[in-house]
Amino acid sequence: MKVLVIQPKIGMGDMIIYLPYIHAISKNYKKSISLLVKENSRAEDLLAEDSHIDEIITLKKEMDGLRGILKLSNELKKKKFDKVFIFNSSLRYNLVSKLAGIKSIYQYPLFRNKDNIVHSAKIFTENIINEIVSSEPNLIIKKKDNILDKSFKHICLGISASGPTKRWNINNYIKLAEELNGKTKCKFYLAGGEKDIELINKFKSSKIGKDSFSFENLSIKETLQIISDCNLYIGNDTGWAHISVALKVKALTIFCDSPVLAYGRYSKRMSTIEPEGEKDTTSHDTLGKDKISFNEVLAKAFQLLN
Repeated sequence: MKVLVIQPKIGMGDMIIYLPYIHAISKNYKKSISLLVKENSRAEDLLAEDSHIDEIITLKKEMDGLRGILKLSNELKKKKFDKVFIFNSSLRYNLVSKLAGIKSIYQYPLFRNKDNIVHSAKIFTENIINEIVSSEPNLIIKKKDNILDKSFKHICLGISASGPTKRWNINNYIKLAEELNGKTKCKFYLAGGEKDIELINKFKSSKIGKDSFSFENLSIKETLQIISDCNLYIGNDTGWAHISVALKVKALTIFCDSPVLAYGRYSKRMSTIEPEGEKDTTSHDTLGKDKISFNEVLAKAFQLLN
């Protein structure tokens, strides 16, 4: 029996959030599964060492539109899948699955309104396999020996974000690092890519940042090894926050402009900071980055480090 899972959300964080349910389907059928994802999910890098995943199929740009539906369905038809699980309510993926000749199609209700990402995936999966599924993600990597100096606290700073409204000011991270290092010896690792080079350089040009290490020239595989050895992640609601908890690293995630109930309550390893005056937000608030309490971030960081 061949099983396909379709997870069309685009971010690394989304990929991590869906991981427990993908694993549950694999375990239920006692088979590794094929996974259809979009390229920006970085699934090929994140899940390269995951034995639950047999194959990753990437949705390419040329698979958009009506011609894309036909092209994708033809590609899937060749693989002769018996079952498909669609973590999406779009008619597109339902039609693709039918044209591909997949007999057993499990999918979110068609055309439904947006819902809590974790709740939807959890209920969908549990109803199919008829058992409770933990929402705690587990990112499987071949762990190497920890070579980080244990006389320091190693902190990953998630300074990047998908947009400016989700990004806490870099000056706050510099001040935070100074305060933390003033109480306990710390090493800082900057989670960001080439698009964040201005932020990275600003942090590194500060006194506290001169010995920091940044990830922009590392592969995902190399980055995962370093994050897995850190004591704490502190940063914006970005893919690195979700990756950290999936690597069993505590995360203090700053929700400037993301619904906390949707993205911040699924893991016991994730602590959250919300804009002042907000609690359990369910929608985006583009003014949130200016309403984050520095003192609250600092206090929670100390608490999680001790």
